[in-house]
Amino acid sequence: METLATGYTLIEGPVWDPAGGLLYSDVHDGGVFRLDASGAVTTVIEHRRGIGGIALHELGGLVVGGRNIAYKGPAAAGTVVLLDQERAGGGVGFNDLTTDASGRIYVGSLGASPFDPQAEQKTGFLHVIDLDGSSRVLAPGIRLTNGLGFSPDGRLLYHSDSRAQIVGVYDVRAGGSVGERRVFARVEPGVPDGLAVAEDGSVWVAVAGAGVVRVFDAGGDERRPLEVALPMVTSLCFGGDDLRDLYVVTGSAGAPTDHSGTVYRTRVDLPGLPVPAARVALTRAA
Repeated sequence: METLATGYTLIEGPVWDPAGGLLYSDVHDGGVFRLDASGAVTTVIEHRRGIGGIALHELGGLVVGGRNIAYKGPAAAGTVVLLDQERAGGGVGFNDLTTDASGRIYVGSLGASPFDPQAEQKTGFLHVIDLDGSSRVLAPGIRLTNGLGFSPDGRLLYHSDSRAQIVGVYDVRAGGSVGERRVFARVEPGVPDGLAVAEDGSVWVAVAGAGVVRVFDAGGDERRPLEVALPMVTSLCFGGDDLRDLYVVTGSAGAPTDHSGTVYRTRVDLPGLPVPAARVALTRAA
């Protein structure tokens, strides 16, 4: 894998912007960054910490996670809070997120801090933010929410639950609700973190602590994994003009320094699925 950028604490939330390159966050030091085709890195959002998920919005700007789900961009004078802890039923914040073909936002809430080993391990929820800006709880009992992604036909939603060491899968119903969670794949050693789905329906899973990306076909059978130089593989996404560039990001745990988080890129033999822009209403100004 080619090293593109390094020197971060814990990189998360990679998303491909066809108009501008790769977007990603640094959870501990804060900020969202853009890596363009020339290799230059610029800051898109300053300071905000804890961003585990990022999505483009159709009006320009970004939807980001953290202590709440918020829009930041040119379509609003200030930050627009789309979902906060009170509306989500408590918890300490939100992690990874994705969008469906209609532009709804699917996101998991955190019942407790994943960085505090002494914290009571409360579970979180899977939520959806609808196009009108309202939100619903779709599923309870998520021990540590992480990566989310849809199958090519939109009928399945994959969801990493890191403490359960599984990638779960839900049947998606009309109107954006989901059925009961089933186990799609069990992941150990290491824990399943971010994920992305390819055009053929295969599910590509970053395995934190194991230094690999594991690849499962649509039936759950495993293909050859991709090895990564650092152990804390946190997330990944497909990008490039043909969506055959696989971007893999890491944290610093198990690395030589606490600023070893790195963005890698490698070419793969099939394209990923494009992730639609969010289309939710910007109704709550903070």
